[in-house]
Amino acid sequence: MTEKHSPALDVALAYHRAWTGGDMDKAMAYIADDIVCDAPAGRLEGASAYRAFMGPFVQILRRAELLAAFGDEQTAVVVYDTETVPVKSAPGAECVTVRDGRITYSRFIFDRLPFEQARRVDG
Repeated sequence: MTEKHSPALDVALAYHRAWTGGDMDKAMAYIADDIVCDAPAGRLEGASAYRAFMGPFVQILRRAELLAAFGDEQTAVVVYDTETVPVKSAPGAECVTVRDGRITYSRFIFDRLPFEQARRVDG
């Protein structure tokens, strides 16, 4: 990880620390009201939709490990691994655009298959 932080990276890391720490209210303080998020399940628009997407995941989160983080003035990439109630290892990455201290765009990258497999076993 880089030692020298950029404005976008500072916001992305603060957001990451908040949600991985289970504090969705604090995490949402870094999310723009009109955020657009492209995730494996499709596009989400607006802070309410984004919170509805992230909230359930945060509730099942057991642990998160930051693997790498890079950024410049407007863009940051955060790569991490998470352990959740149903899935022991769920790596993910986010590429975010930051304006005026808030995330306006997020591209989530993660594999949905382990979660689908866990649902089949439990279901």
